[in-house]
Amino acid sequence: MNRPDAPAAPTSGPPPTLGWTVVTTSDGPFTVLFDDDGVVHASGWTDDPTYFLPLIHPGLRPAGLDERPGGPVADAVLAYYAGDLHAPSRVEVRQRSGPFLQSAWAALREVPPGPPITYSALAERAGNAAAVRAAAACCARNAAALFVPCHRVVRNNGALGGFRYGLEIKESLIARETKH
Repeated sequence: MNRPDAPAAPTSGPPPTLGWTVVTTSDGPFTVLFDDDGVVHASGWTDDPTYFLPLIHPGLRPAGLDERPGGPVADAVLAYYAGDLHAPSRVEVRQRSGPFLQSAWAALREVPPGPPITYSALAERAGNAAAVRAAAACCARNAAALFVPCHRVVRNNGALGGFRYGLEIKESLIARETKH
């Protein structure tokens, strides 16, 4: 599945370094790791860029990290918090895994802001309705939070499920998105 808005397949080896920036949000500090082309490799609510290194596929893991201005990547996060809930979906993301997770991450990028979907619905969108646990694993292994909006997925009974950055942030994101 090779769509322009899907997490991109790598075209070469890992970058020697990734840039990182921290954006101040109402949910706390949000760090983004990105390459020279502005492609997001990892992101989430922490102020520690090294937190993400184990989350990046070994074949994409950089040799180092450099603090840089965030440019369009940081602008997308700020725009999201200012009300443009689609801004992160316009930024390219690069993650690598097996075929189902790649499909599930691509499907997640297509889930619009608003009421969340279920893990079952995500499995269907990713092409395998029976792969509900794999859909949950897709969310758990997502290194690019907000840009690949795993917060938009809940359990079949409506319970939030888990979220790497805490249920308080997941609730805040869902409330922000369902309000609009």
